[in-house]
Amino acid sequence: MSVDIEGIRKVLPHRYPFLLVDRVLEVVPGETLVAIKNVTINEPFFDGHFPGNPVMPGVLIVEALAQAGALLVNASQAANGESLENKYLYLAGIDRARFRRVVQPGDQLRLEAEVKSIRRRSCKMFGRATVDGELAASGEMLCMLVDAPSGADQ
Repeated sequence: MSVDIEGIRKVLPHRYPFLLVDRVLEVVPGETLVAIKNVTINEPFFDGHFPGNPVMPGVLIVEALAQAGALLVNASQAANGESLENKYLYLAGIDRARFRRVVQPGDQLRLEAEVKSIRRRSCKMFGRATVDGELAASGEMLCMLVDAPSGADQ
């Protein structure tokens, strides 16, 4: 099952410049999700990170993985007949984060998220980001499910 940017925008509250998932390629609810992020020179962070040598910040790679994980949790909950409407999934912790490869303009990040556990108000996932089959970053993510603030658009 593929999900385009409009489908992603219906699930994630993020918007430019912080929406970091361009397409979902496949999802197995309760198990795994594969998505992509096309990295372009037009990204605003490249102006300062680093002039003359543009490198995607590691924290944004982790954020992209967390967003892929949020899409997986949403698909998993929907498969169980549960709605995450009016809920946000906040990144609460990162364990064993490792950065192995620089990500630059022109790269396509393949974002892979795997569910370790989903509970009523939290979930744990493992994420890995690759470029052309080469590991760029990986880590375990802990996320908390909270009520969306009143007045928040989604």
